[in-house]
Amino acid sequence: MVRKTRETFGSRTGMLLAMAGSAIGLGNIWRFPYTLGKNGGAAFLLIYVIMLLVICLPVMISEYLIGRRGGSNPFRTFDRLAPGSKWRWMGFIAVLASACILSFYCVVGGWSVKYLDDVCSGRLMGYEGDYAQFFGSFISSPWKPLVYTMLFLGMTGLIIAFGVRKGIERMSKIMISVLFVIIVLVVIRSLSLPGAIEGVRYMFVPDFSKVTADTCIAAMGQAFFSLSIGCGTILTYASYVHKDENIAASSAWIAIFDTAFAVIAALAIIPAVYAIALMNGVDPDVSAGPGLVFITLPGVFQSMPLGGLAAVLFFLALLLAAITSAISLMEVVVAFIIEELHRSRMHAVLLSFLLCGVVGVFCSLSFGPLDGFTLFGLSVFDFFDYITSNIMLPIGGLLLAVFAGWKLKRANYLDELTNGGTLKLPHWLALSIYYLVKLVAPLAISLIFLNCILS
Repeated sequence: MVRKTRETFGSRTGMLLAMAGSAIGLGNIWRFPYTLGKNGGAAFLLIYVIMLLVICLPVMISEYLIGRRGGSNPFRTFDRLAPGSKWRWMGFIAVLASACILSFYCVVGGWSVKYLDDVCSGRLMGYEGDYAQFFGSFISSPWKPLVYTMLFLGMTGLIIAFGVRKGIERMSKIMISVLFVIIVLVVIRSLSLPGAIEGVRYMFVPDFSKVTADTCIAAMGQAFFSLSIGCGTILTYASYVHKDENIAASSAWIAIFDTAFAVIAALAIIPAVYAIALMNGVDPDVSAGPGLVFITLPGVFQSMPLGGLAAVLFFLALLLAAITSAISLMEVVVAFIIEELHRSRMHAVLLSFLLCGVVGVFCSLSFGPLDGFTLFGLSVFDFFDYITSNIMLPIGGLLLAVFAGWKLKRANYLDELTNGGTLKLPHWLALSIYYLVKLVAPLAISLIFLNCILS
């Protein structure tokens, strides 16, 4: 049987935007602002950037390097680089992690579809009651969230069905470009509000008296989570990258895009929360957890001039960010099915849709009819969130760092990093990246893991 030529990205810009889209997701808009607010603002941001540069970026470079060198899905990549060993099961863990993440991620993605629909129809801005009740009434419904969850998952699958270049790359170029324009417009509106400067000061004037060991662990965990390290998305996308691509430079650009967007998203949210709180004579609450986006912000938008337009732009940005990450998660599963189960791309997409959709149904129903059903004391949604964020991703990242630093020969690591010596990457820099992954990253990721399971 003649093997089909494996797809690759068609351009460097498309590749960078696709990988940036994988990192830029709900973690940036939904999670980063309230994590920043909960952990002291500017001091957390500074520690976050340091952790990203010293620990997370080298590990990301390693995952990128392993993915390109293996040139396949995570399972087969590790089998190729360590033939006959059990390391291929690490690749399977990455595939399983992506499937589990997508299963509950599509539920939140469905919420973003619902809120965009509500704000465009006027239902959200015209609501006169408590937004906590509005949100609770929706997610506890036995069927409404399921419709939006399947719609979101269907949009994700439709994009992937067109392939790497015509689907993932083309749509990433469009969505990421539109996403940045939209979020910048929301930032401009947010910063124009009276009192918004207090929120800016909170974000950029550090108060180191609030820094604790937990702050450092939280910053490292957020950076790790934000870059999607350990779940196979970077590895899978890297397998579609040309062999002459500069891995270190590309990884740096992706980290810059991701961090810039996270900060911009926080600028769209935190100053607005401060401004409206000061306007109403109450204390601003920027540490409201996940409810910051779906409960606190609708009230903020309702209170500000031109809030309806700002809300449309914001929830459209939220949806685009969710989709760009979702397609990278589904592509990990699709690539595995195509190459290991020998299915067509369309069949692989349908199988992924069914698998994640079934689990997604139970995750969604855990807020309604299955509210009393628990797994190890957690709701179905919280269970999948916990095992992926607190167990699978840290373990995946730890094994990735150990494999890159201890199993993959240093000569092979440096050879791939410098494209066979053709790139003029300073030797000290290449060695620094290697030893950060080999010696520092495993210890740091172990701390994240211990903090996750003990907290």
